Amino acid sequence: MGDFWHAVKKRRSIYAIGKDIPITEERVKEIVSNAVLYTPSSFNSQSARVVVLFNAQHEKLWDITKATLREIVPADNFGPTEEKMASFRSGRGTVLFFEDQTVIEGLQKQFALYAENFPVWSEQSNGMLQYVVWTALSDEGVGASLQHYNPLIDEEVRKEWGVPESWRLIAQMPFGKIEAPAGDKEFAPIDNRMKVFN
Repeated sequence: MGDFWHAVKKRRSIYAIGKDIPITEERVKEIVSNAVLYTPSSFNSQSARVVVLFNAQHEKLWDITKATLREIVPADNFGPTEEKMASFRSGRGTVLFFEDQTVIEGLQKQFALYAENFPVWSEQSNGMLQYVVWTALSDEGVGASLQHYNPLIDEEVRKEWGVPESWRLIAQMPFGKIEAPAGDKEFAPIDNRMKVFN
């Protein structure tokens, strides 16, 4: 159990990332596929979908994101945005997380009593999947952070990588070599965040 809690405590948002990760791309694929297989989902729906981008494909994603944001962010304020995109682009890869709406809509029809809950439950399951991937990468010495440029980039992502229309983009996780550690983190008192009744 000690290894599990070590991994949980070690996972942080790492923004300074590079290309020279300490594990192979095959190992990254194994981590992500295991997470997809074994992360729980409501009614065992298995509605999560992922796309893993490495190297030039990964860089293309952040080029697309930068170009999209350039249309929205005023030019005189674009400097910090451009720096942020460059920091993500400097990594080795990105995991894109999706939810297949066809699966969710099928469950809504099959179990009408719970129809309004299925989108919520699918988001919760996807959040667990993101956390499993993030923690597993961290445990292997790979830095990552979680980003949300959806829905701004959804159409471009769909066109560029042939993503099915039914897959809704939830989050993006750029990852790479840890070039600088995360900063100090403050914790709110646990007594304000947890209640126990005997």
